[in-house]
Amino acid sequence: MARAGARGPVPEAGGDMAKTLRVAAVQLETRVADTRANMAACERLAAEAVARGAAWVALPEFFNTGVAWEPALADAIEEEQGPAGSFLRAFSRDHGVVIGGSFLCRLEDGSVRNRYLAFAGGERVGRHDKDQPTMWENAFYEGGAPDDTGVLGPCGGLRVGAALCWEFMRTRTARRLRGLVDLILGGSCWWSIPENWPARVRDPWEAANRENSLASLRDTARLVGAPVVHAAHCGRIECPMPGLPLAYRGRFEGNAAVIDARGNVVALRNGDEGAGVLYADIEPGEVPVHGEVPRRDWLRSRGTLPWFAWHHQRLLGRRWYRGHVRGR
Repeated sequence: MARAGARGPVPEAGGDMAKTLRVAAVQLETRVADTRANMAACERLAAEAVARGAAWVALPEFFNTGVAWEPALADAIEEEQGPAGSFLRAFSRDHGVVIGGSFLCRLEDGSVRNRYLAFAGGERVGRHDKDQPTMWENAFYEGGAPDDTGVLGPCGGLRVGAALCWEFMRTRTARRLRGLVDLILGGSCWWSIPENWPARVRDPWEAANRENSLASLRDTARLVGAPVVHAAHCGRIECPMPGLPLAYRGRFEGNAAVIDARGNVVALRNGDEGAGVLYADIEPGEVPVHGEVPRRDWLRSRGTLPWFAWHHQRLLGRRWYRGHVRGR
């Protein structure tokens, strides 16, 4: 599915829409809270993408840190002009490409957001704050403003949007982007069901969890009518379980992917394939969509364990965030 070829010029904001774009999505084998190692890996993989002809490069959600229940993440929070944001700006300028990714970003009022930034040729295309944290993420940031649509801005005649991880699971994401974007950049830091739990419990839940991590991308692309370029994390993780006398042992699901505007998988790299970059040539632009976005909140069922973790870790995480992160 992945293809390589000569690199074309990066479209400038306000220019003509390209008929075909060479896009790339990075899959990162993550060291949680190790900013130096993750940034170095992102730079290497993004440079590989450029060398293979990509003009648009997607980095994962939390590309500089990953995320788990790891208190050291509180020390890795940056301002928008810090190392992560500066890297995106400089890389886009030095390589003449569009690049985007998200990181834990502290605002002037002391609050923290999961902020997605995209740059083209050194100029910011736009920013998007994830609408609400997932599970243990609640310990490290809070949701974005209600009027944040996820529309980043125009670039090369394209209307560019952004979405992150479980935003792809929520119907509100499709509603706010539908009819407004020609291309969606995004990424996830999606973890597995605990692998140290009994197989009879774990295996059915994990099958559904893994399916959701890819199917939610396809659902959103189809409902919005625009292609999705999605970056991801892979590799093993281990951490405590918030509020429970258990350890979490699992992995990031991977599934870096390029999805076309009708929800078809154009290129895919699953978690078992490890770190790397996938490439695809796509035709950006909104296509006619048929049918309505479902009226329910969730596009797909979360399952019993994710439902419990959503509410339990949300409660514990918000308390920890107020005491250890906000205003720090």
